[in-house]
Amino acid sequence: MQIEQRAGLAIAAKIAILPMTVPLWGLVIFILWTIAVVVLLLVLRIRHLAAGGSSKEFGAIDDDSLLWRLFRVQSNLVENLPLYLGVVFLLVVRGISGGVVNLLVSVYIAFRLLHSLIHIVGADPNLRLLSLVIQLSCLVGLLVLAIVQPIPGLMG
Repeated sequence: MQIEQRAGLAIAAKIAILPMTVPLWGLVIFILWTIAVVVLLLVLRIRHLAAGGSSKEFGAIDDDSLLWRLFRVQSNLVENLPLYLGVVFLLVVRGISGGVVNLLVSVYIAFRLLHSLIHIVGADPNLRLLSLVIQLSCLVGLLVLAIVQPIPGLMG
């Protein structure tokens, strides 16, 4: 029991001094973007209600409606945030970093933002699909690195 407690305290001490890394900055950007979309959605909903609109229209499927597209963007961000958070968690606790990780994170975040913007402006859904494929490829690549990379300092 004492060994487990000491190990837990040692891990907590290391986590407390971790520097901001590209994956963590990516998480910050992802969270801030999600908050911005939620705020924009709230503003549009309030304006919609103030103009005499009904709250029943919030969930009405209408690809021509900015309100609907923003609702879908917000839902999509909330659905994808745990996936990215999980991968970042694995990378951080295993101490996996480097140029490939930073590149994959940067591409993932860029295409996450692009995916949202494509959806908001109502552009070609095929572009959104391509963006999603690129994002998922980056996540899978990061997950593989988090799982198979040897832990720094334990080898040799």
